[in-house]
Amino acid sequence: MTDLPADRLDTSYPFMVTGVDYCGPFFYKSEVRNRPPVKCYIRLFICFATKAVHLELLKDLSTISFLSALKRFILTRTPPSWIWSNNATNFVGAKNELADLSRLFLSDEHVKDSIEWSFLPSRSPHFGVLWEAAVKTGKHHFYRSVGPSILDFDSLRTFFCHITAIINSYPLLPLSKHPDDLDVLTPAHFPRDTYLQQVFWARWREEYLTLLQQRSKWRTPQPGFSINDVVLVKDEKLPPLKWPIARVLDLISGSDGVSRLHSQS
Repeated sequence: MTDLPADRLDTSYPFMVTGVDYCGPFFYKSEVRNRPPVKCYIRLFICFATKAVHLELLKDLSTISFLSALKRFILTRTPPSWIWSNNATNFVGAKNELADLSRLFLSDEHVKDSIEWSFLPSRSPHFGVLWEAAVKTGKHHFYRSVGPSILDFDSLRTFFCHITAIINSYPLLPLSKHPDDLDVLTPAHFPRDTYLQQVFWARWREEYLTLLQQRSKWRTPQPGFSINDVVLVKDEKLPPLKWPIARVLDLISGSDGVSRLHSQS
């Protein structure tokens, strides 16, 4: 288990570094009578540091819909300085369109900042484990409450606002050790006023971060890769009985000195 990235550890304003992903499809009642239910999707924004989430209900997966959701997110929360996502077509389109807008607006002295956008490596879903966990939690609350029922679009949007509040109320750690004090630190605390936010960041840094770095499973040293080792390459697209084999030609060590990656065969 390697160290947490700096984006997960640095004190910053909420959503300064944000991960984005889609969730769905879900269905809502058509406005036309006797028409079948219509697909819709949830756009999830998650803060890398606090795990606070923001959910936006979208009617399709187009780049235009995503840019509209991003604009609502910025107006409701705050402009992120960095966005991480997978390399889906609509994300690439949104990044290119934002880049064109940045080049246009940066010529204006009123606009100083722009959003950096990074994509995860292809076929590497484990890199997005932070927002995948939030997606799983959101789906759990949705299907547990709504089940097979079909809501209208406005009711569905309101319901996902409730889910946002539930996820952001998740306790991170207790605020006091007094047995009668049951107040806890949650992701919802961080967008509050400046003084309280500094207090919450201090508790987050001194107490919560130490919980994230616990490695009970990796305390006993295990043998790692060596050059010339023969390894099995995982490829989910291959049919059964196909076992691609490779040989380790080079090792890439992390900041802790442990090698986890090797060159391709």
